[in-house]
Amino acid sequence: MFRIQTYYLLGSAILMAVLPFLFPLWKDAHGKDYYFMMDLSYVALFGLSFTLSILSIISHKKRQQQFVMGRLNIILNLILLGLFVYRTLTSSGETAISEKGVGMFLPIFSIVLLVLANKAIKKDEDLVKSVDRLR
Repeated sequence: MFRIQTYYLLGSAILMAVLPFLFPLWKDAHGKDYYFMMDLSYVALFGLSFTLSILSIISHKKRQQQFVMGRLNIILNLILLGLFVYRTLTSSGETAISEKGVGMFLPIFSIVLLVLANKAIKKDEDLVKSVDRLR
């Protein structure tokens, strides 16, 4: 049986590894879909986020390390979200980005799942510390 944070981390990993291939980030002025793999920095950030989620799942016995990786993953997703916002705000009107896609909001969903996972990890850590105090 897995702990609840494993499911949250797995959900975040799926969000960052599978769904970007299915949902475009936005449509350009010509109506073409713009996917994450068209920009190397987006590929790197989505890949790093996926890798951190998987490493967090694997290191389930080290709660502190898992918590830190979750925090790093949240920061990484905030950077990715910031790049998306920067890209939409610096484009001149409707010339570069015509319509935002669902893929642009994937980091937000991932951040929510990572926050829930970190909350569950913290709860486990507090439980272990309280049991250690009783000994």
